[in-house]
Amino acid sequence: MLPKFILPETMNCIEIKEPGEPEVLISAKRPVPSPTANEVLVKVEAAGINGPDLMQRRGLYPPPKGSSDLLGLEIAGEIVSIGREIKGWKIGDLVCALTNGGGYAEFCSVNASHCLPIPDGFSTAMAASLPETYFTIWSNIFMGSGLKSEDVFLVHGGAGGLGTTSIQLGKAFGAKVVVTDSPSQRTSICTELGADRVIDYTKEDFVEVIRNEFGGADVILDIVGGDNIARNIKAAKPDGRIVQLAFTQGSTININLMPIMLKRLVFTGSTLRSRSNKQKAIIAAELKKIVWPLFKNGQLKPVARTTLPLDQAAKGHKQMESATHTGKIILTV
Repeated sequence: MLPKFILPETMNCIEIKEPGEPEVLISAKRPVPSPTANEVLVKVEAAGINGPDLMQRRGLYPPPKGSSDLLGLEIAGEIVSIGREIKGWKIGDLVCALTNGGGYAEFCSVNASHCLPIPDGFSTAMAASLPETYFTIWSNIFMGSGLKSEDVFLVHGGAGGLGTTSIQLGKAFGAKVVVTDSPSQRTSICTELGADRVIDYTKEDFVEVIRNEFGGADVILDIVGGDNIARNIKAAKPDGRIVQLAFTQGSTININLMPIMLKRLVFTGSTLRSRSNKQKAIIAAELKKIVWPLFKNGQLKPVARTTLPLDQAAKGHKQMESATHTGKIILTV
């Protein structure tokens, strides 16, 4: 019997010619990677674009030692080869996976414990929009900050990848979700996804809204930084938790930290890529057990409204940087 799939020696991929603007992303050829003992090789059908990809392209976010230098932190596709120690996955399985890099390519080797099954009825493009944001939000907001039913959850950038995931997960587990964004085409998607209150930050002061209408926020997710950091501290309830995941307006500020002490606040930050393989495996296991069933019953859905072919990765980066998109931008292979 002929093998189901014969691996080629080389593959198409996207390389970074040099650090810089989106135009530095170029099509290239690379050898097809071989999975190590605890990895699976995935024939990539779709890969998500994420904020860390943009940072790495600019030379600001180097890959961990031993990881691929190619961009791409989440993929979906078919397993075509497995390492000798793999249990629970087989050739032919369809998966989506969190990677340490290498997703902008036709093939990608990933740690098998960081793979999740593609939910029933989902295309690979839909599934590729899930790993990075769901690993990030679940680990930081639920496992780390302990968001629970009836908590007030303030999310900045509600229409983006992290934001749309935060709205859905927050509502699914009973939180009161308040989001900020602008303009109307972005705020409208937040309403569609079930946010309890949507604040256009160009028209309203989120600090006043969150304090006057909700008595403050129990958990705050921020990707903005800059002036938002001090304002988040004002918006937080006593014993509130503030999670900083990006700094679109800068990470260097002059700030009075006294309110953090007086309100007993927890201010934390996180990057997913630098976590250990064991930590990511624990997150994946919780997602599979607790979160993945919610896709089946329709409580959660992917928000991947823009798809582009792999060789248009530069266009995808431009769109993400312009903040004119909603949800995730997906590259199809």
